Amino acid sequence: MDTQKFIFALLMACTLFVIPSCSPDDELPEEEEVITEVIWTLTPQGGGDVVTLTFLDADGEGGNDPVVTGGTLTANTTYDGSISLANTIESPAEDITAEVAEEDKEHQFFFRTTVAGLTIAYADADGDSNPVGLENTVTTTDAGQGTLGLVLRHQPDKNASGVSDGDITNAGGETDIEVTFDVEVQ
Repeated sequence: MDTQKFIFALLMACTLFVIPSCSPDDELPEEEEVITEVIWTLTPQGGGDVVTLTFLDADGEGGNDPVVTGGTLTANTTYDGSISLANTIESPAEDITAEVAEEDKEHQFFFRTTVAGLTIAYADADGDSNPVGLENTVTTTDAGQGTLGLVLRHQPDKNASGVSDGDITNAGGETDIEVTFDVEVQ
């Protein structure tokens, strides 16, 4: 084999190892959302004081501690809950709520509480009738205090056992954000 053919063959062989094989149909994995602000607005059905639970991590992950503000709920009350999300590091702030709503099949909130008699239910669903959680219902019974938390999962397995009922155990996926608020029920 002459030198030119050898170099050409060598270049072709190297090209096979260097150029990745991607077709236009290959999808890149979706990135997790950057969320630095969570606002959970709880509006009592029938009127009363609106409760706003907030989380703000102004400098993003790894910097200063986030500022988390809990709230006081009224006993024997049902609240319409609405969660808004933002990336405030961007200028202007990026509305992540719209992105989660648009990609609702790839997202689900999971809720937990340590307050006896406080329950959280889904009030919205994706196109496959699986829960999302941007809209929710929070119901209180007796007075008490503890925590109310949320976890937003990216690409959970919504068909796994218990997931559509809000059980995170088999959900899989990646956590976009996890927040715990101190709450009191009076």
